[in-house]
Amino acid sequence: MVSTEQKATIKGGEFLVRATEAHEIFIPEEFTEEQRMMAQACEDFLRTEIHTKVEEMDSTKDTKFMRNAMEKAGELGLLGVSVPEEYNGLGMSFNTSMLIADVVGSGGSFSTAYGAHTGIGTLPILLYGNEEQKKKYVSKLSTGEWMACYCLTEPDAGSDANSGKTKAKLSEDGKHYIINGQKMWISNGGFADLLIVFAKIDDDKNLTAFIAERTYEGITMNEEEKKLGIKGSSTRQVFFNDCKVPVENMLSTRGNGFKIAVNVLNVGRIKLGVGVLGGTRMVTTSAIQYAKQRKQFNTPIANFGAIKHKLAEMATRTFVTESLCYRAGQNIDDNIADLSKTMSDSDAKLRGVEQFAIECAIAKVHGSETLDFVVDEGVQIYGGMGFSEDAPMARAYRDARISRIYEGTNEINRMLLVGMIVKRAMKGELDMFAPAMAVSKELTSVPSFETVDSSVLFAEEKQVLKNMKKAVLMVAGDALQSLGEKFESEQELMMNLADMVIEVYAVESAMLRTEKLASIKGEAACEQYINMTKVYLAGAVDRLATAGREAINSYSQGDKHKVMLMGLKRFTKLNPVNTTVLRRSIADAMIAEGRYHFSTFLAQ
Repeated sequence: MVSTEQKATIKGGEFLVRATEAHEIFIPEEFTEEQRMMAQACEDFLRTEIHTKVEEMDSTKDTKFMRNAMEKAGELGLLGVSVPEEYNGLGMSFNTSMLIADVVGSGGSFSTAYGAHTGIGTLPILLYGNEEQKKKYVSKLSTGEWMACYCLTEPDAGSDANSGKTKAKLSEDGKHYIINGQKMWISNGGFADLLIVFAKIDDDKNLTAFIAERTYEGITMNEEEKKLGIKGSSTRQVFFNDCKVPVENMLSTRGNGFKIAVNVLNVGRIKLGVGVLGGTRMVTTSAIQYAKQRKQFNTPIANFGAIKHKLAEMATRTFVTESLCYRAGQNIDDNIADLSKTMSDSDAKLRGVEQFAIECAIAKVHGSETLDFVVDEGVQIYGGMGFSEDAPMARAYRDARISRIYEGTNEINRMLLVGMIVKRAMKGELDMFAPAMAVSKELTSVPSFETVDSSVLFAEEKQVLKNMKKAVLMVAGDALQSLGEKFESEQELMMNLADMVIEVYAVESAMLRTEKLASIKGEAACEQYINMTKVYLAGAVDRLATAGREAINSYSQGDKHKVMLMGLKRFTKLNPVNTTVLRRSIADAMIAEGRYHFSTFLAQ
């Protein structure tokens, strides 16, 4: 039975300074029958409308295919999963919308169109619009009657979005804002009926958001961009030439556009993190099936240890990304539920996601890099056929590459998540300084030789995880103390720290999920989940140690430098693990099944 113990109230980023218990987290195996049925309906839609028509989708010269597919998704309710029922949505939870984004992830170009519409296209109005705007626009967007796009990026304003040059000026009669400017890389631009547009009014320092309808005069577009991947999605440059937008179509308040952009992108990040999973599972399954069929030296290549190593790593990283994404998704849901008791639903959703912005950035980085790893290994397992457009890996390889760029590049997300941790610590919202001081004192103390009960699942591994957190606190605390205001200008250091933080969250999420599953099904039934957790931990400790060394070497000198390196070595000790045997076991289980089969919350 699942534990009925009360969940503790958890803050974003707090995983670094507190021990989380398995009963406190959500695991995807706990999705309800209703949620699973929704996922099944989505899978059925993809199977009939997308998977069998991929060539048509990616080779078409117009937007009719994608528009038609999106409209069919709208008829099934897939465009309004978490939109309230009063705006023609299904009114389901945030984590349910995560589940659907997960399934849609196997849809290639379609997943880009879907994500742009349901996320950055619809959410600005749902979260920041007034009641009249929601009724007028969200009700159409959630059914697929209208399609949406999001116009933020400009030729000289990418990661630095607030530097955009698009201008808005109030008309003489005070009835319209006249917008002039250029936007680029606009997903769904070719068929969108509604555009969320960001511009600066007069000489404002901050952006303001507007809702523009495609039929407004002054909106023109370039031809479709010729892209490396996601070729079936629409990507246009959009020009605004004296475009008159009614004053009532200002979204939220003047100067609040940058805040809208940031908060909506938080949702986009975690949705992208979970949205890679449909693709990683599909690629892993294809690689398994090909490896079973392809023979060399008179034996299927699936029997070779080098191939088993690849398949096991593909599965392990997919499993870990699943674990951290759905853990964070439920944290957001729980936070929204708590906040809804004292504020409006829209404000609760905004603050609920904002509280876990750190975890959203982690999900985006980990998920997109898992996808890139999986498709790269997929190509390698296919060998020469992997380089052919006649096999599925070439398209997967091309489509995956954008994931590390949109919703904020992974470099920006790494720096953002560290910056958010530091700012929350400075404000007293995240108690990091006391734990960091305790770790600093521990460096000069005698190491503990306390033994752990090896009969308890993950007893030793939890101690390793605890020490990994100490390593993060040690390096971050010392770097802040040593560098002061210069800290945030040391980008390489911040990215190293981000890698350390990401590994801590990933390890803990996988470990807690496996522990919870084992408490329900028994350890024997969870053998491969335990193996994947141990394999990932072994690699994560090494990656954390490498990132820690690079961070320390970048700013520290003299005797203190030596002490820090010794401390890092102390906090990244792991007893030898035969990961070769574990990986072979993981791979053999999948080879026997002929597919990736560890996501039991989905129809297999």
